[in-house]
Amino acid sequence: MSPSKRVVEDNPSSNTSTLFHPRNRHQGKYDFEQLIEADKSTLNDSLASFIYTNIGGEISIHFSDPKAVKALNRALLRLQYGVSEWDIPEDYLCPPVPGRADYIHHLADLLIANNHGKSPKKSRVQVLDIGTGANGIYPLIGASSYQWQFVASDINPDSIANVDHILKNNPTLSTMIQTRLQIDRKAFFKNIIRDDEWFDLSMCNPPFHDSAAEAQKGTQRKWNNLGMSQQRDKLNFGGQDTELWCDGGELTFIQNMIKESQVFASRCFWFTSLVSKASHLPEIKVALKQANVQQSKIIDMQQGQKQSRLVAWSFLNPIQQAAWAKMRW
Repeated sequence: MSPSKRVVEDNPSSNTSTLFHPRNRHQGKYDFEQLIEADKSTLNDSLASFIYTNIGGEISIHFSDPKAVKALNRALLRLQYGVSEWDIPEDYLCPPVPGRADYIHHLADLLIANNHGKSPKKSRVQVLDIGTGANGIYPLIGASSYQWQFVASDINPDSIANVDHILKNNPTLSTMIQTRLQIDRKAFFKNIIRDDEWFDLSMCNPPFHDSAAEAQKGTQRKWNNLGMSQQRDKLNFGGQDTELWCDGGELTFIQNMIKESQVFASRCFWFTSLVSKASHLPEIKVALKQANVQQSKIIDMQQGQKQSRLVAWSFLNPIQQAAWAKMRW
């Protein structure tokens, strides 16, 4: 939701997983030849400058290098989604595009299940992305893949400004995505959902850690996993890094989101959030019960060795959901 002092997030060295959503465009290994071609117009730090041949004789990049990871994701966005001149400021969170796309496709399945097995009509779906970050990754993928209309919110004006800059370079996508600054750091829907608006989906990738110190430890573990245990110079977080941590961590964040969603119960068809830690699910289910939701789902996702899931909840009963779908889609 705000800038982080880390750019390396989980990103496999090759995309060999067959566990992506069937509609995910990132099945199999990365096609580096196509990706290099897609990124060739980049003047500085193009993907081609980070390519090497590993000991197995395969083309790859050093996933411990933040610039290489950013170049790869920029090329993926250009090749698969037609996003031009995507960039993020130095030290901001760089999302792994393939895994982010899975969240979008599972959300599409939620709507398809409520629409007699068919995708809603293009441009009819309204989505709220809570904490879009400087990368704007979910709106960019969702608008390109499904032509959904997005509101991308964030508490950081610099993040909003960067997404606006990306959209300026992508006029077609800019007609489907608008940004809004959240002025209340503790709010999710308040100040963002307007009186005349209804959303078919809300989505969020919550901060995971409960303190800056824990976030530092988590980052060190990732460096260790990459065989780069001495990268301590990259662990200077500084400030209140709400993209990585918040008081109470992921669980408290989602519990507060569920609580506030009650106020907007009739304004959104499905509220959703990623849940990184499976051990949080029992308490999340308690929070949903206390909020008197009508329906809820836990949807498992897996990309390679990484397992995650999303929680979805709705205050509409099946009859109300059917009426919503008929009226809007």
